[in-house]
Amino acid sequence: MLNSAIVIKIQQRLNKLASQDYDNIECWQVVESFNKAQVEWVRRQLHGMNLLKEGDEQSTRRKDDLQALLVTNVLSLTDKKYYYKSTLPTDYMQWKRVDVYAKKGCCDKRRMTVYLAEEGNLNQLLKDKMKQPSFEWGETFATLINNEVHIYTNEDFEVDFADVVYYRQPTHIQIQGCVDPYTGVATTANVECEFKDDIIEVIIDDAVSILAGDIESINQYSRNSETAERNN
Repeated sequence: MLNSAIVIKIQQRLNKLASQDYDNIECWQVVESFNKAQVEWVRRQLHGMNLLKEGDEQSTRRKDDLQALLVTNVLSLTDKKYYYKSTLPTDYMQWKRVDVYAKKGCCDKRRMTVYLAEEGNLNQLLKDKMKQPSFEWGETFATLINNEVHIYTNEDFEVDFADVVYYRQPTHIQIQGCVDPYTGVATTANVECEFKDDIIEVIIDDAVSILAGDIESINQYSRNSETAERNN
């Protein structure tokens, strides 16, 4: 869907297409509300805070709707003796999994099963014979801290290669010629929404709810909030 269509649909649902009554909605407000609505919609779907209480990959619809944001990124690892660390990608939003290929002595390289663990349980996990990293069993764990992923080896093996599969942040739309009030710089090119048109329609309703709340338009706020959730 083109940005021009998004703008028209938002103005229409705010009842401002012709009259522009109450407040005039500027282009940067449309962009800001739509981008905010995108993030809120994605977080609801991932966490299951939608009408059907379906979270990440819990139904065919969730798999289909969110697959565009599911990406793989190779990790640049630093050896810290009993664990390896890597900075998370800048567009990281939510964890999915880490794939690790390990080696030990003359043994063949093998793929490890990696569990996401709590940083608070680190010491217990490293001591527990049933849960500590083990090349023999092909299992280890990772934690997230300070925008980094830590993959633990407990000095039992070396990590040869690793990549992270994660949900990235949705791409923010931009409207050519629109001046960003935060920077005072005009956008030089259009950036279209990456989602399918049916999802964009739901996000538009969310964006209208945000704008309606800002200008205290209760009817539009209620209608579009209910419509967005009903169509999730």
